[in-house]
Order: sequence, then C-alpha cells, then structure tokens
Amino acid sequence: MTDTEPIDAAVRATADEIATMEVRGAATIAAAAAEALAAQAEATGAATPEAFRSSVRAAARTLHETRPTAVSLPNALRYVLQRMEGESVDALRRSVVEAAAEFVDQLDRARGDLGRVGANRLADGDTVMTHCHSTDALACVEAAVEQGKAIEAVVKETRPRNQGHITAEQLRAVGVPVTLIVDSAARRYLDEVDHVLVGADSIAADGGVINKIGTSGLAVNARERGVPIMTAAQSIKLHPETLTGHTVEIEARAETEVIGEETRAEVGDIAVENPAFDVTPPRYMDAIVTEHGQFPPESIVTLMRELFGEGAADPWAEP
Repeated sequence: MTDTEPIDAAVRATADEIATMEVRGAATIAAAAAEALAAQAEATGAATPEAFRSSVRAAARTLHETRPTAVSLPNALRYVLQRMEGESVDALRRSVVEAAAEFVDQLDRARGDLGRVGANRLADGDTVMTHCHSTDALACVEAAVEQGKAIEAVVKETRPRNQGHITAEQLRAVGVPVTLIVDSAARRYLDEVDHVLVGADSIAADGGVINKIGTSGLAVNARERGVPIMTAAQSIKLHPETLTGHTVEIEARAETEVIGEETRAEVGDIAVENPAFDVTPPRYMDAIVTEHGQFPPESIVTLMRELFGEGAADPWAEP
C-alpha cells in the first residue's frame, strides 16, 4: 500500500463500527465487510493490477483485524477476494464490486431460503424442541406456519442468560403455542416432540456443530430417544479454517452470569466456569439446513469448499 493508495474512509469507518460492535450479528458484519471491499475497489487510484490487488487486500486486513474470531467476517472477505480476477485494473475493480453485490444479495435472501428448506422437514401437527435463540431456527418454524402447518414448541430456557425467553416470545408472535421448560427437564419432554431444532455459532468441516452450551447433551439425549435433530445455519457460519484441523476456540464468559458476587461470597472459595459453547459431533446430528439446501453433517465440507475455497488460506495476506 502506497501513500497514493490509502485505505478508503468507508473501510475505516466500517472497521471501527465492527470493532466497537455498533455493527453486530453474523449476517450484518458479513454484509458490511463485503460492501467495504467494494468501496475500496471503487475508490482506489491504483495504476496497475498488482497495486490494485495490494490495495484491496490491505483493506481486507484492516477489516479482518477488528473481529478475527467472528466466522462470518473472514468468510465475507474470502468470498469476495477469491473472485477478484482480471488482467486490468478495470476488470479487477468490476470483479470485486460484482462479487460483493452477489454476496450481499445472497445474504438478503438467505434467511428466507433457509427457512423454506427447513420447513420441508416439519409436518403439520409437529412439535419442536428448541435450545437457546437462533433466528435461522426460527425461520424454519415461521416458514412452516406460513405454509399452513400447525406447529407447537417446547422451548428450553437456556441458562445462564435465558435466551429461550426470546425464542418463546418470537414464536408466540407468529402464533406458535409454546411450553417453556427448565434445561434439566429436556430429556423428560423429548418423548413429546417430533424434532429438535437448533442454530449454530459455527460449523466445522467434519460437520461438528458449535452452538450454545448444552446443545451436545441435548443431541445425545435426542439420539437415544430417536428424535431427529437438525441444525439451521446460514452458510456464513461455516468455518473454513477447520479444513486443515484448526480447533474452534470455545469462549469462556463471565462468572457473574452464573452466580452473583454476594452469593459467591456466601458459598465460599469455589471455582466458577462458564463456557459459552460446546461441540456436537456429527454422528448426533441428522441434518444441517442452509440456504443452499440440507446436508448430512459429514457432507457439509463440500459446500464449504465450493463457497470459500480449499484449506484455510488467507487471501487478504500479501503474496
């Protein structure tokens, strides 16, 4: 990057908004990153193809450094940069702008497309059990209701933050009868449901599902009870780094979510751990539903490679 090819102001503004979490949510972050790359491509005064590529890659590095563990962010950058091609600056610029627009358009349609795919797995009169809160999982139920299917839900409260309350509220808003249960009652109610429906924070190349803590135990219980379980997740949740054996880091959250300071003092000298996620092995998951269709967990790697390329390459790095 030379002094005559600075990072565009729109890129820096977007990076700041992502870093400060003014822009949050997987799809919103991904769309903002793709649009920022398009802004860089249109603004750069690079005179040669080499300088143009360097300019766009530098912008991508600036964006990537804001939230390197947010899966959707590097996926957006990969999608656009891997489609940056051409022998001239004009051709390269056009390819970046078109790839970014294509990516954002897919994001705009993804939730609705995913919902319709997932709804095909639900029958009239089915009862689903949910865990935590997932807009992608809700999209499947909403689409089924729009198709005229009567769906009921057993909603786990999902401690320690009780995200299940959000799920219950939003399901009621679309007319779904809801029974809210404590997490430890899930096994008791599995005999009364037809499907377990969860979302995902990210999905590994082997089909392992990284989701809110408690998902793995629920999946094991569902398999033992013979209740099918599916994950609903947009393709921006796929984790390409796991193609080369990268291990997904499990976030540890504040102990105050679990126990207040006053209660902790009363209990005495104890250790408190609060992992945010766990990993459900693919053998316990029946299907992964995306906007591109439904996949057996072991086959999700095919879609991952198609969308984001082979391995864990970082196309924003200088060659």
